Amino acid sequence: MPVVPYGACVTAEAVRRRGHQAQLVDLMFQQDPARTVIRELRRHRPDVVGISVRNLDNNDMFQPTEYVSELEGLVAVIRKETEVPVVLGGSAVAVMPEALLRVTGANFAVLGDGEFVYPLLLEALTNGDGLGAIPRVAWIDDGKYRVNDGSPLALQSCPELISPDYHRWIDVRAYSSRMATIPLQSKRGCPFPCVYCTYGVSEGLDYRLYQPEQVAEAISRLASKGLRDIEFVDNVFNSPYEHALEVCRQVALQNDRVRLQTVEINPQFLDRNLLEAMKDAGFVGMGITAESAADPVLTGLAKGYNAGHVHRAAEAILATDLPCLWLFLLGGPGETKETVLETVNFATGVLRPGDAAFFNVGIRIYPGTELEKIAGRENILKKEHDNMIYPIFYFSPELDPKWTLDLLHQTARKHRSILYSALSLNHPFMPFINRVASSVGLSQPLWRHTSRIRGLLKFMGQDI
Repeated sequence: MPVVPYGACVTAEAVRRRGHQAQLVDLMFQQDPARTVIRELRRHRPDVVGISVRNLDNNDMFQPTEYVSELEGLVAVIRKETEVPVVLGGSAVAVMPEALLRVTGANFAVLGDGEFVYPLLLEALTNGDGLGAIPRVAWIDDGKYRVNDGSPLALQSCPELISPDYHRWIDVRAYSSRMATIPLQSKRGCPFPCVYCTYGVSEGLDYRLYQPEQVAEAISRLASKGLRDIEFVDNVFNSPYEHALEVCRQVALQNDRVRLQTVEINPQFLDRNLLEAMKDAGFVGMGITAESAADPVLTGLAKGYNAGHVHRAAEAILATDLPCLWLFLLGGPGETKETVLETVNFATGVLRPGDAAFFNVGIRIYPGTELEKIAGRENILKKEHDNMIYPIFYFSPELDPKWTLDLLHQTARKHRSILYSALSLNHPFMPFINRVASSVGLSQPLWRHTSRIRGLLKFMGQDI
C-alpha cells in the first residue's frame, strides 16, 4: 500500500506559507523517476532541491531491498542538471544523517521538524547568512561532519500545518485508488526506551502535543475536501492516555463522518473507555503493536509492559466490534522457541476469530539504539557495518530462523487471518489486490478482509 508523503507535504506547505515558491514532485507512481526529475528541474529551475527520504530499506530480513542506491542515483541525476544545493530530509535521514550525506554528496540534511527547519535553511541560503542559528541542520565541511544542536518546536508555532492541502501537492486520487489513507499526527516525540526504535532519535524523547481541538479542526478541514479515510501516524496514539481520549472526544463532537485508523496502539494504555471513545470518534480499525505475548521478550525489547497488559488489552477488545490488527515482532533479545510458541498460541487461541495478526521476523538494527549495543556484544554487528545504511538484522541466537519460518508457515496455512513478512510483503499480487479492493468498494482498512482475500487467492492458486 503506498504511503502518502505526510512530511513532504507539510514541509512544502510551510515553505509556501513563508513566501517561497514551492513545487513537490511525488515519485511514488512514476515509471521512470530519473526522467521525471529531469523534466521537472528543467521546467521549474529551482534554487534549492529537497529530497524527502522515508525509508532506507524494506525491513525484510529474508528478502532485503535497500533504497540507498536509488537515492544516490537520484542525487546524481540532479547534480547533472543543476548546481543548486541539495537538501536531504525525512525520517530516514534523521537516523543516519552523516552516512547519507557522505554517500550521496548532498549539501545539507534537515534532522528536525522539516516544516520548521527547512524554511529557515532556505532563508539562510537566500540571504547568504551562516547556518549557526538554525537548529537541527547538518552538513559536511572540509571532510568533517557538522551538526547544529537545538530542539525545534514546530508544533507550537505551526498548528495550521497539521493537515496540509494534499490536493495541491500530490495526486490524491492515485493514492485513494490503492486504498491509501490520509496521514495525520496528534503529537510528536516518544519517551519509551524500546531497544530497536528510532523515534526518539528522529522526533525527540519528549512529547510535543497538538491541542485536541486543533486535531479535530484539522480532521474537519480534511473531511470538507472529501478526505475521510484518515490515519493517525503518531508513534503511539494512545499515550498520553488522557490526550488520546480528549482527541477522540473532540473529533466526535465535530461529527464529520470520517473513517479513522491507527496501527500504533500500545496495549498498556488500552481499556474499554478509550475503545468506546475511539468508536464514537469514527475509528473503523486499529492496530495493536504488542510485539510479543511473552515476558522475556517484552523485557528484552524494553517495551515497558508485560504479557499481562497484552492479555488485558485482548480482553478489553472482546467488548467491542472495532476491527483489530495485532502486530508481533519475532526474534528479538530473549526470544526462544518457547517464547515464539507463547506468542503464536496467543494469536491463534486468544484473539477474536475475525481479527488479523501480522508477524515480522527479525529486527533492523539502527545506530544510536540500544539494539546496536546488544548486537555488538553478541558479535552480530561487525565493524565493517558501522554506517548501517544497508540493512543488518538482529535475530536471537537462541532461535533457528528456519524453524521460526516453518512454524509461521504452518500457522498461516491453518489460520487465514494470520500473515507474516516472508509470506506477504514482497508478493507481486499485493499492488493488484489494493487496486481491486478499491475498485469493488471494500471498506477500510483492507486488513480486516485478510481471511476472505486469502481464501479467494488460494482458490486462484496463489499462496499469500
